[in-house]
Amino acid sequence: MDYVKLGNTGMDVSRLCLGCMSYGEPDRGNHQWVLNEEKSRPMIKKALDLGINFFDTANVYSDGTSEEIVGRALKDFANRDEIVLATKVHGRMHQGPNGAGLSRKAIMSEIDNSLKRLGTDYVDLYQIHRWDYDTPIEETMEALHDVVKAGKARYIGASSMFAWQFQKALHIAEKNGWTRFVSMQNYLNLLYREEEREMLPLCKEEKIGVIPWSPMARGRLTRDWDSTTSRSETDEFGKYLYAKTAESDRVVVERVAEIAEKRGVPRAQIALAWVLQKDPITAPIIGATKISHLEDAVAALDVHLSSEEISFLEEPYVPHSVVGFK
Repeated sequence: MDYVKLGNTGMDVSRLCLGCMSYGEPDRGNHQWVLNEEKSRPMIKKALDLGINFFDTANVYSDGTSEEIVGRALKDFANRDEIVLATKVHGRMHQGPNGAGLSRKAIMSEIDNSLKRLGTDYVDLYQIHRWDYDTPIEETMEALHDVVKAGKARYIGASSMFAWQFQKALHIAEKNGWTRFVSMQNYLNLLYREEEREMLPLCKEEKIGVIPWSPMARGRLTRDWDSTTSRSETDEFGKYLYAKTAESDRVVVERVAEIAEKRGVPRAQIALAWVLQKDPITAPIIGATKISHLEDAVAALDVHLSSEEISFLEEPYVPHSVVGFK
């Protein structure tokens, strides 16, 4: 496993981050396909054995049970000082007023709730899951700064938003001497490359770590176009992400399969290798519900696509509507 600094920080993270949305109680939250605790623990243990030290979850995943499962597993299997543990805040955690968003009240409550579920005194990376249009960004940034100064988070990061919003947040923090975001968790893969227009150049200029989610397009890049899984059949958010560009997306999927066949490797390795070679990517967030998913992801670190292969994969792409922010 290779390790790199997260953005402009001194913290070392593995070149792959294990996304933990796949782990939780199936009867809690919106994802019935997730692995329960018994099935999740071997996945987390295998990731550690493969050298992955970077784990990302969120308070909203499976109604908090993802944090609980991940926290217990890491406590049993790992040295806390060697782990980079990330979680997120924004989604609705209870009904009624103040049950979601990025107000000072919500952030201060939710960081404590996340720490309790994770069974730790601090998280290494505390991220805003989405932009909150109902709370002044000044309020959010000051609250996050206070979370860091209280020792409850080492660094802060952001997730999918417009580049102008991210730049505004960075400016507000710098203007007031508050803690700046060190990472951007955005949506990027061969089927969705809109982040290349503004967000990636911004992150490169500002030395922000980039940890994209869904690097294999929720599995669409790893299988035949018409094949389905239990997740794809019930994943309404996934259907929303890819609903309008099926014709061009199918060609990209077929080209991934063609290169994978020529190289004699699984398609997942080709799709992930493309993301890993994209500047300035730090660590793609991989989902894994089978041991083979983890093994393929680590093997992708040794797959180096030629410029001709990259051009072949990218050529069919057409502009997409901006998605992934809701």
